[in-house]
Amino acid sequence: MKKTALLFAVILVPLDFLMLLAAGLSAYFLRTSTLITQYRPVLFHLNLPLERFIFILLFLIPFWIVIFALTGLYRVKKGDILHEFFQITAAVSFAMMSVIIYIFIQREWFDSRFIVLAVWVLSIGYVFLGRLLLRGIERYCIARYHFGSQRVLIIGNNDVSNILAREIERNPSRGYRVVELIATLDFAAIRNAIKTKSIDTVFVGQADYAEEGIVELAEFCRDQHLNFHFAPTLFQALTTNVDVDVIGGIPFIEVKHTALDGWGRVVKRVLDFTGAGIGLVIVAPLFAVIATCIKIDSSGPVFVRLDRITLGRKFSMFKFRSMVDNAHVLKAQLREYNERKDGGPLFKMHNDPRITRLGRFLRKTRIDELPQLMNVLRGEMSLVGPRPHEPGEIAQYERHHKKLLVMRAGITGMAQISGSSELPFEEEVKLDTYYIENWSLVLDIKILFRTMVLVFYDRSAC
Repeated sequence: MKKTALLFAVILVPLDFLMLLAAGLSAYFLRTSTLITQYRPVLFHLNLPLERFIFILLFLIPFWIVIFALTGLYRVKKGDILHEFFQITAAVSFAMMSVIIYIFIQREWFDSRFIVLAVWVLSIGYVFLGRLLLRGIERYCIARYHFGSQRVLIIGNNDVSNILAREIERNPSRGYRVVELIATLDFAAIRNAIKTKSIDTVFVGQADYAEEGIVELAEFCRDQHLNFHFAPTLFQALTTNVDVDVIGGIPFIEVKHTALDGWGRVVKRVLDFTGAGIGLVIVAPLFAVIATCIKIDSSGPVFVRLDRITLGRKFSMFKFRSMVDNAHVLKAQLREYNERKDGGPLFKMHNDPRITRLGRFLRKTRIDELPQLMNVLRGEMSLVGPRPHEPGEIAQYERHHKKLLVMRAGITGMAQISGSSELPFEEEVKLDTYYIENWSLVLDIKILFRTMVLVFYDRSAC
C-alpha cells in the first residue's frame, strides 16, 4: 500500500467533515436569507437558533462519516470520478433517509423541510467538489513533483507494451513513472532492474509468455512486495458470467455469453430508445445545416447506408456522407495502403483520398455518426456496445472474434474511448469482450460521458 495514497485517503475524512458542515451551514443561511424569508418567514431565532443547529450538525456528521466508510468512500484505491459521484449520492441519500426515519420514529417534526432538502442536495455537491479538488491537488503533486509516483518496470516488446509506456508518459497524473523496459521475460534482467531501479510496480504487457513464467514472476513480485499487473489473453477473459444450476443433485455450470440479461436488457433498451429520441429532437436543426453543407461541398446523397452485422443479422447503418459517392468501389484499390499492420481485418488510412473536405471535419468531430441515433431508435443498434462490423471484416474473423456479435453494436463503446483506430485489432477485441462480459448500466453511463469528453480532443478518427 503506497503511503501517499493512504495519506490522501486519510485526508478525505476531515475534508468530508468540513464539507458536510459547510453544506449544513449553507442550507441554514440560505433558509434564513431574505431571498427565502420574504416569501416564507421563519422564527429560527426562537425554535432553531444557529447554535442549536450547529450542535445538531456536529452530532450527525460523525454518523454520516461512518456511513461513508461502510459504503467504500474511503478506500485507498480510487475508482473513476463518475463512479465516486454515484457513491456519494447513494451514501448521502442513505444517511439523510436514516435521519428522516429517526425523526419519524421519535414522533418529532423538524423545524424546516426546506433545510432537510437543501442539506441533502448541498451535501452531495459539497462533498463531491471537495473530493474533486483533492484529486486535482493529488494529480498536480504527482505530475509536477512525482509525489508518490510508482516506479514501473514494463516487460514486453509488442504493441500493448508500447501503448502502455506511451500512455504512462503522456499522463503522469496516473501515478506511474516508467523507469525500465525489458523486452523479454528475462528473470536475471528483471531481478537486476528491481534491485537497482527501486521498482514499485511490474507490468507485463505481452500476453503470449508461458504460463509457468508468468506464475513465477507473480510469485516473485509477491515475495518482493511489488504490485503486479499483466495483460490477459482473450481466452483468460472468458471465465466471467458463469451460473450454477443443480439438476438431480448434479451441479451444472452455465457460461453466459454476456452480463446483459433479464431486466438489464429491458432497462438498456428503454434507455436506448429514450436517449435516441431525445437526441434526435435536440440535433434536428443541426441535421438540416449539415445536409445543406454536404450538398454544397460535393455531389451525392446526404446519408450513406453501410452494411453492418449485429446479433448475427445484417442491417443498414446510417451516417452522414463524409466520402466521395463511389467510396466503396475505390476501397479495393487502396488496400495496399492500409496503415493497420496488425494483421486484423480492419482498414485505416489517415490521408484517405476518398474523404471530402467537409467529411474530414465531420469525422474529426464525430458528427458523421449522429444519424446512427435513427438505428438506435429502430432497435438495430445501441447507444453503447461493441463496434459495428462489416460483413467483409467478419468473413476474416477467427472464431474468438465472433464473440463480439452476441451483443447489439453501439454508436460508442470501450474500443472507441480507449484509443479508437490507434489500437491493434486484437486489443479492440479484448476491450469489447471485456464490455460484453462485464456490462452494467454504470459502465454504459461512464462510456457515454467519456465519449462526450473525447469529442473535444481525440482526433484518431481523421
